[in-house]
Amino acid sequence: MAASSGVPTTLAGTGPFLRSSSSTRAFSFPRSSGAFYRVGTRGPWRKLALRMSPRSDAGVDLEEKQSAGASASALEQFKISADRYMNERSSIGVIGLSVHTAPVEMREKLAVPEAQWTRAIGELCSLNHIEEAAVLSTCNRIEIYVVALSWNRGIREVIDWMAKTSGIPVTELREHLFMLRDTDATKHLFEVAAGLDSLVLGEGQILAQVKQVVRVGQGSGVLGKNIDRMFKDAITTGKRVRNETNISSGAVSVSSAAVELALMKLPKSHSTSARMLVIGAGKMGKLVIKHLAAKGSKSIVVVNRSEERVNAIREEIKDAEIIYKPFSEMFDAAAEADVVFTSTASATPLFLKEHAEALPPVDKVVGGVRLFVDIAVPRNIGSCVADLEHVRVYNVDDLTEVVEANKEDRLRKAMEAQSIISQELKRFEAWRDSLETVPTIKKLRSHADRIRASELERCLQKIGNDALTKNMKRAIEDLSTGIVNKLLHGPLQHLRCDGNDGRTLDETLENMHALNRMFSLDTEKAIIEQKIKNKVEKTQS
Repeated sequence: MAASSGVPTTLAGTGPFLRSSSSTRAFSFPRSSGAFYRVGTRGPWRKLALRMSPRSDAGVDLEEKQSAGASASALEQFKISADRYMNERSSIGVIGLSVHTAPVEMREKLAVPEAQWTRAIGELCSLNHIEEAAVLSTCNRIEIYVVALSWNRGIREVIDWMAKTSGIPVTELREHLFMLRDTDATKHLFEVAAGLDSLVLGEGQILAQVKQVVRVGQGSGVLGKNIDRMFKDAITTGKRVRNETNISSGAVSVSSAAVELALMKLPKSHSTSARMLVIGAGKMGKLVIKHLAAKGSKSIVVVNRSEERVNAIREEIKDAEIIYKPFSEMFDAAAEADVVFTSTASATPLFLKEHAEALPPVDKVVGGVRLFVDIAVPRNIGSCVADLEHVRVYNVDDLTEVVEANKEDRLRKAMEAQSIISQELKRFEAWRDSLETVPTIKKLRSHADRIRASELERCLQKIGNDALTKNMKRAIEDLSTGIVNKLLHGPLQHLRCDGNDGRTLDETLENMHALNRMFSLDTEKAIIEQKIKNKVEKTQS
């Protein structure tokens, strides 16, 4: 089942998925909720019981015994299957859908408001096989980034979570999902931050949204080490691409594309004299106002809940008259507008068919058709409005018409951006690989300390405690510690690497595996078992 990076492929009737050849293996989805995901040719994985025993009428004592038994059983089963987990280390993955794979109707159901990001991350991390998580939710995409203890089980849990929170059945959801793993997942995020995966190639707003994920995550302390570093490196990548390739020149945001689309639909002779109304003065609305002013609009009416934000925009933009109207006058303002831009966070439509139908007709000199350009998700304009004869409704999915204008030039710059992305990707992968040696260092130190403590105790027993003063005991203990430290100094030095030098990193990882074998440390297995134990205990608590 051959596929190339980033190309949608259809998997046995499961719909389009984005996958890449470097580290993503073939996988398939179940056709019923009782089936299990499979990866490669390793065969189905055994189902492990994670749930507590159900409540019964036999009393609290019996229930506690059953709960304790279930916990012990789950932990034991997990330990038995540790070798299977070791076949694939904790994986970084992204599961989601975007403007490229799903219509706006589906994206708005899955959208997670910023105020709920922390809650969503907490719910994802409580899943049995998810260690870290982050949510990137914008008008054009909803992407869940995770570090999964088990790839196929973790993916299944995340998809089930998405189905539960959105109300979309798994069978319908999976037709639009894409998922990428490890290097491919990281590269995807770097491309997103650089604006290469946006509807408008090179748009800058997505980088601000990636920054906001880190800002919210750090403020609430919910981002794990791997996800935090990956998002920060993505921000660095996005900045480099914009500074070194000039990919952001021209109309590069959803807001600017919305303005260009509206101007394309108006008669050229009246594109700047058309009456413009912007509903919502948030980030998107402010950008619309800026672009309208830059395109020559001299008067712009802005409907917003508070006048303070509009006053701030008025102070910043001097090239156009900005007229404030409260929300209570929204329909009156729309009646006097030729083009209506909407970008509010309202969960329900602002305009329904009856509202638009009640508006007076638009002058024929500007086309005789009122334009609604809706760049909000969820949408501010009801889909039924498009049924009216003298109305045209456009949403974020309709901006592709504008995207085509500068496609060739942007594609050239995108090729330049890929070189930068490759550099930053190698840095992140090297950093992540270097983390593998840390558990071995701790395990080797712990192994040596146990031997030292055991031999020290045996020595003191032979000599007899009464024969030694406190100073003598301390001197003997210091001697044993000094010998261990000097013996470990060389091996530990060969396990330390910052990940910046690929050759040194390869040697360091070889040293790590050699020490694991020589001292029978079983570091990876111990780490997996500890992670599993923590998950089981958290589930049972």
